[in-house]
Amino acid sequence: QVQLVESGGGLVQAGGSLRISCNASGAIVTINTMGWYRQAPGKQRELVATMTRFLLRGGSTNYADSVKGRFTITKDTSKNQVDLQMNSLRPEDTAVYYCAAKSALTRTYDFWGQGTQVTVAS
Repeated sequence: QVQLVESGGGLVQAGGSLRISCNASGAIVTINTMGWYRQAPGKQRELVATMTRFLLRGGSTNYADSVKGRFTITKDTSKNQVDLQMNSLRPEDTAVYYCAAKSALTRTYDFWGQGTQVTVAS
């Protein structure tokens, strides 16, 4: 099993920045890709950003069109952590943000964090 714990959410004014983190523990050697999802009230959960090769050097990133150029996903392998730096935040970025881990074995996001609330005030 893998445990994911998010931190760093909060309230920010439009145009501001916020950084959220996800710390992984447990059977992390099974993880290949880490992802950040978000879910706004009344909307489906959407993929925001991904980072491959979580515990290895290098890796590729991918972003939803809605956050490209504003959000950056990074990893710190020494801490088993992945961060999401969010700049130029907009009210439509308001959502619960979830960290997810994709198993190299199943190639599905099998593990999820509890979520952290990000609220952007206009």
